[in-house]
Amino acid sequence: MKPTHKLLFVLCPMLVLGFIYYSSGKLHIHVWGQKTQFDADLTPVALTKGAEVKRTTELEADITVGRIVGSEYDKQGFLLKLDTKLPLDLRYKYGNLSEGVCKPGFAAAKMTTIYPKFNKLAPMFLDRNFKHLAVVSNYLPPFGFKTQERIIDSILTVTKSYGLGDELDSLSCKRCIIVGNGGILANKSLGSRIDDYDVVVRLNEAPVSGYGKDVGTKTTMRITYPEGAIQKPERYEKDSLFVFSAFKPLDFKWLRQMVFKEKLRGTEGFWKSVAQYVPREPTEMRILNPYFIQEAAFQFIGLPRNNGIMGKGNIPTLGTVAITMALHNCDEVAVAGFGYDMNTPHAPLHYYETVKMSAIKESWTHNISKEKEFLRKLVKANVISDLTNGI
Repeated sequence: MKPTHKLLFVLCPMLVLGFIYYSSGKLHIHVWGQKTQFDADLTPVALTKGAEVKRTTELEADITVGRIVGSEYDKQGFLLKLDTKLPLDLRYKYGNLSEGVCKPGFAAAKMTTIYPKFNKLAPMFLDRNFKHLAVVSNYLPPFGFKTQERIIDSILTVTKSYGLGDELDSLSCKRCIIVGNGGILANKSLGSRIDDYDVVVRLNEAPVSGYGKDVGTKTTMRITYPEGAIQKPERYEKDSLFVFSAFKPLDFKWLRQMVFKEKLRGTEGFWKSVAQYVPREPTEMRILNPYFIQEAAFQFIGLPRNNGIMGKGNIPTLGTVAITMALHNCDEVAVAGFGYDMNTPHAPLHYYETVKMSAIKESWTHNISKEKEFLRKLVKANVISDLTNGI
């Protein structure tokens, strides 16, 4: 081989490699453009190979929720810029309705505006077709009903009814209010306003008798679990639904005994005493769809999944679960009695007792700050209205 040929043989590969290296550098500059604050978080630092892989995975996750493309949504999928103004299509749909007239589909429409992934179709209670609810069938309680299918089936065979009742189910537009137990309800005289709603939802053992001026007298349903249920039969309101929300497999065994009017047994495993009798006919009992616990925890609030098992800080409060249920099944949603103000330690914690706000301890199961952040989004965007302005 001639010397000139040898020289070309060596130079050609070097020129090709140089061109590829130079082009890749230009390509990188073209794609990323000017460095943004988010890019600054990706500045290379002596990372191990494993750390580089992790950082890439995090980046891909962020892209899916729009943090790079437009930066319009937060990591849960909610719009970052929230306001109470209606989009043009909703303004046209609801703008001409008279004051106080129920707005069909309003809550779901507003929710979809700030959270495009929202899907309204989620039944309020489990019925005989519950096994077809794939989204909850693979989760253990409280996020689903896995391992509890047989006992649920036996309960639903007896309860027979799976709606709110003929009168409410036939309404073309339902206005619902979830009444929390907060001390903020005291001395607000909201009772008549609360009773004006079509559906009044109350939680656990919060009493009505003696507090009607502030909390109303109407109860459409009372959502509870074994440890939260009213223990004195005489304190149950007439004509209200007993709505059961399970947080552990043992809870379903308790419900079966309540439905079949059996003597309570096997109470080991409850963290406090539970009701031994529920003065309701089986047809007045319902099982809340566990999807609302799952959606509130993982989609709306962003609590840790913990492989779908109840753990530290991944259970939403029953109040937020009830709000989630209402977003899917009510046309307008309001709340009252929500919100803890830790800046007023001597204020009453609940409207019905003298325990003070300072008694609140850090919860093992709940993440109150993250939950409040979610509820504030709903109020700020006018998805729900807060009668006591505690959120």
